[in-house]
Amino acid sequence: MTAHTTAAAPSGALKRRTGLLALAAALAGTDLGIKAWAERALPGSPVEGGPLDLELAFNSGVAFSFAADAPAWTVIAVTALITAAVAVMLWRTAATSRRPSGIALAAVLGGALANLIDRAPGGRVTDYLHTGW
Repeated sequence: MTAHTTAAAPSGALKRRTGLLALAAALAGTDLGIKAWAERALPGSPVEGGPLDLELAFNSGVAFSFAADAPAWTVIAVTALITAAVAVMLWRTAATSRRPSGIALAAVLGGALANLIDRAPGGRVTDYLHTGW
């Protein structure tokens, strides 16, 4: 008998991980596309939708403008660290977590990646959803 080496098919865990990372990338791309649309379509012409309006705004801070006065490099660095932590968490838990948990982590990672990419050039994030408070 001769030894025969074949390339092993990706394990189920690897497939799940890459699938969730691909989902995160797709969601990040979608969010960046919507932000680009909002920058073209919404300046000076918000769209009223009841409890949730579409209105162009820029946020130099993080959630709800927290730390808006902090230096941009600090916000970017902290955002990058948190994004990396979410990516590691997704990678480590993907093989054993339930599907909804994996999808939720992929959604958080996609949003974090999009915000990091959006924030990097000018130190601010493009917002387009407005609740009125």
